Amino acid sequence: MKSFKMGELAELFLRQSRELFTQFRKSLFRTDFSDTERDRSQMIMGNVFLHLHPVKIPKHAIKMSFTLCMGGISFFLFLVLTFTGIMLMFYYYPTTDRAYYNMKDLEFVVSFGMLMRNLHRWSAHGMVISVIFHMARVFFTGAYKHPREFNWVVGVVLLVLTLLLSFTGYLLPWDQLALWAVTVGTRMAAATPVLGYTGPFSITTKYNDLRFLLLGGPEVGENALLRFYVLHCIVLPLVAAVFIAVHFWRIRKDGGISRPL
Repeated sequence: MKSFKMGELAELFLRQSRELFTQFRKSLFRTDFSDTERDRSQMIMGNVFLHLHPVKIPKHAIKMSFTLCMGGISFFLFLVLTFTGIMLMFYYYPTTDRAYYNMKDLEFVVSFGMLMRNLHRWSAHGMVISVIFHMARVFFTGAYKHPREFNWVVGVVLLVLTLLLSFTGYLLPWDQLALWAVTVGTRMAAATPVLGYTGPFSITTKYNDLRFLLLGGPEVGENALLRFYVLHCIVLPLVAAVFIAVHFWRIRKDGGISRPL
């Protein structure tokens, strides 16, 4: 049996580690890091994560004064909301007899619970504001024009999803503010034309209209809390993640960020 000295073992270990890392790197990027424009382009196009970004970026696109980084801030806040939301789910039960007390436990019992909840809440407010500012920036710089009309529609869908995420999360603390805010909000759904029982040209009743579908009953109760919880924690985030991926993909296909007017 061949024997090795300590220095030889260390050198052998480092050499094998470098070989494994090189093999992993090649399997990940499927190209080397030669400093040529063609190799850099192939590395981006051949990677599942990097291919969402354009190969080339216009010089103006990296200027803070043009984009204000509102799109990036919105995506960052979405990631913060996802992480903090998962943390909060460990201590939350979507039932009317426990939801409010779970919020109090997060404030006074759970370690860093108040931090997680406040991060989640203020990130939600910040995401609504940043998405609105992002839409305004795109509009006033003409970034919605040809060939980016489709991505503008995707952005409008993401704005609606952001507002729905904010609205569905409002009920989850199950306090008086949340209860009456959702009561007023869903009564607007009852006034929807055709589909709301108090709206014009209504073809529904109190027990089968759009408000009943949202609440799972004629009034805000445990069915409404459970439905809003599922929408807020599962359905809407997954739909938003899909549209965010499409949004990034279209930016890449449309040649990156639009040029100034």
